[in-house]
Amino acid sequence: MKNPQHLFAFGSRQLDLSEPHVMGILNLTPDSFSDGGELFAGGKPDLARVLRRAEAMVQAGAAFLDVGGESTRPGATPISSQEEMDRVLPVLEALQQFPVILSVDTSNPELMRESIKVGAGLINDVRALERPGALLAVAAGTLPVCLMHMQGQPLTMQERPAYEDVTEDVMTYLRGRIEACERAGISRTRLLVDPGFGFGKNLQHNLHLLKYLDELQSLELPILVGLSRKRMLGAVTGKAEKERVVAGVAAAVIAVMKGTSIVRTHDVDATMDAIKVCRAMNAPERFQ
Repeated sequence: MKNPQHLFAFGSRQLDLSEPHVMGILNLTPDSFSDGGELFAGGKPDLARVLRRAEAMVQAGAAFLDVGGESTRPGATPISSQEEMDRVLPVLEALQQFPVILSVDTSNPELMRESIKVGAGLINDVRALERPGALLAVAAGTLPVCLMHMQGQPLTMQERPAYEDVTEDVMTYLRGRIEACERAGISRTRLLVDPGFGFGKNLQHNLHLLKYLDELQSLELPILVGLSRKRMLGAVTGKAEKERVVAGVAAAVIAVMKGTSIVRTHDVDATMDAIKVCRAMNAPERFQ
């Protein structure tokens, strides 16, 4: 029997976050840093391609599918609210056929409200509900939200990132956003946190943050991380984006060993194998 304190509600679904889970990335953009355009054709997401990718991720064991219609890679420029909704909402509706939690990667309050209506289970916001109206949009519903740390904005965030102590600075920011959520009527029971690897952080910042990631457990909220194929892994290995699978899996295992509940990745199959080993180590009695 699961310990109730570890059950987290994602819309109509519950998930035991006492063990780690994998979130598969579905980028509905022409310009995301690693896979931009792969699910895009004729100026819009290619639904058939999206569904094939989603099915493969679900079969590999993903507990979440994270759908994003606006690139947040370094140097990315914003798109209109309507364009983002036109990319995401039809896909979100089509993904209802899969028995997983659907996460919407957005900072757009209008899309947040519409996503709730069409079956989203999580709002995943790289701007931690800082856009005008975002707090109200989430407070008006019941869905959980993941608050991510980002220094600056995607267009300029990698120009000159600077911190006194990156881990402490990230936690201070997240504490502030948690308090803002609570003031807006969003309970802590609906919150997750993400330290934001690669978002306004150089290689040294990212490596320091990974080394001391377990300190985020002091926030007493589930931790989500996205390290898949990121530049920090390329800097360490010297490999291009799609050749960083092994490095991404290694980083995911480190993150899980330091208390992460959800690992966001492009490479679900390989990451899931690693997560299974982590789960087995924590519960060897399953294999007697």
